[in-house]
Formats: sequence, structure tokens, C-alpha cells
Amino acid sequence: MGRRRGRNKGRAIDGIVVLDKATGLSSNAALQQVKHLFEARKAGHTGSLDPLATGVLPLCLGEATKVSQYLLDSDKGYRARIKLGVRTDSADSEGEVIDERDASGITREAIERALEPFRGEIEQLPPMYSALKKDGVPLYKLARQGKTVEREPRRVSIYRIELTDFEGDELELEVECSKGTYIRTIADDLGQALGCGAHIIALHRTRAGTFTEQDCVTSEALAQMKEDNGLQGLDQHLIAMDEAVSDFPAVHLPEITASFVKNGQAVLVQHLPAEGLVRLYEDEQFIGIGCIDDDGKVAPKRLIVSENE
Repeated sequence: MGRRRGRNKGRAIDGIVVLDKATGLSSNAALQQVKHLFEARKAGHTGSLDPLATGVLPLCLGEATKVSQYLLDSDKGYRARIKLGVRTDSADSEGEVIDERDASGITREAIERALEPFRGEIEQLPPMYSALKKDGVPLYKLARQGKTVEREPRRVSIYRIELTDFEGDELELEVECSKGTYIRTIADDLGQALGCGAHIIALHRTRAGTFTEQDCVTSEALAQMKEDNGLQGLDQHLIAMDEAVSDFPAVHLPEITASFVKNGQAVLVQHLPAEGLVRLYEDEQFIGIGCIDDDGKVAPKRLIVSENE
């Protein structure tokens, strides 16, 4: 985390902001708000949340964009409010109604039974209203033109799915899942299983990788911080980028060994894990992500440029 001077417009500021995204805002619009507030030269988000959705949206500034892929690939948690009896073309309340049925006879027991097949590794057909692309065109753009194209089912993992509330024709689910899981599709498939149709009316992301609701800040709160304490006040709210990969084992390298890694070489270090990805530090300074190669050495995978380089 830090600042570097650059010739491009904006500050070269590094770190992560975990935004509590507001409803009605696209992930990119939320990103641009935060980028503007921090006057950051470079920023990226870690996978889109639907405009309808709220909650945990980690935003990466500067060199932190180099760890964004690991957040994109991470497990997620959601709290979803679902309305029974109405099916929409987008599987949420922003879509057109395509079917309505009486849901008054649906019981809690029936919902619990219908949820059982959703647990574990399942196959999901991605919705047409999604950011997935067909021949370079996002599916949601084709959907808005009234087009439907063939999609391949994808395997996703549902670690936990719990019915936490049920009253009238509305229910609430808490879901812990792997990347690429569409909660809207779960709602639509559940509605079909119950024979009455269903769609999402509210969706809140509770977790993205290591980040939870407790790490969140709203864009309004950030704007107030800037008004009260300027950029210095904002910068204190940045989370160090290595927090995004804190579940990777840490490998601390002495300066001479770190210099080899920075030059792209694999090095042999004592007490390395047998395989997988690691966090690399030059003494206590985070310098990037490494991986254990076939020779048992640690090789650089994604290096961070420090403010002094």
C-alpha cells in the first residue's frame, strides 16, 4: 500500500477498498465513483455484482489490480430474498414477467425438500441476462434484443444453502458458493422445482474471498471522509493488497533471494509448501504471488512494483 508518482493522470495509489455497493448501481459505475474519490490513476473491480444487488464488492487500486484475479476466483457468500409465484425472463425483479402461478400452497417442508439437490457440486445453466459472452457479445445484450442462444451448463459448488426466512410468498436464503454461481439461476430453478416459479427481489453479497460485510464501507462514507480529512483520511481506509490473498501461505525472502525472484528466477527456500500459490515478501514488504514449481522451488507468478522502484 502506498503512493508513486506517475506521468499519467491521477495518483498511483495502491490498496483495496471493500465497497458496500448500493442497489441500482452497476459494478463499473461503483468502481468509477471510488476511483474518482481516491483520484486513482488505475482501478479495477473483482467480478460484477448485478445492479439490483448490494454488498461486498472489493475494488483494487493501482498495483492491487494484480491480485484482483484471485478475488474473482474466490468463493462468495450471498443473502437472497426470493418471491414465489412469479417467474421473470431475467430471474429477478428487473425482468419481464413470463409466468404467474398460485404459490399459496407452498410449505416450508416443500422448500426444504426442493433445496436438497442444490447442495454440493451441481450443474447450472448460465442465464441469458449475464455478462458471459457469445462471439464477443455479452449475453445480456442479446437478451435485450429478444435473442436466446445455446449455453453450456457449468459445474459450480454450493457449500451451504439455508432457508433462513419464509412468510407468505417470500423466502430468504443464505448461500455459500464457488465462483461463477448465479444466485438468480438458483431462484429460478427452485421456483421450477416447486412448480410455482420464483425470482430474486433482493440480493446482498455477504462475502468475497477473505472479505466480509465487516470490511465494507459505503461510497457516501468515503465521500464524507474525504470532505472531513482529505485524501489522507481516505488513504487510511485502504486495505493492504496482500489481505486479498491472506489464505495463501507466506514466504519471506531475504533481500538477495528476493532480487532473483524479481528478475523472474525460481529459488529454493527452506520450509516451502509442497505445492500451490504463496504470498511473497522481501523481509516484511509484500512483493507478489509465487507458485511452487515441479522442482520444489518458488517461482514468481505475479509481482508487485513497489513505490520505490
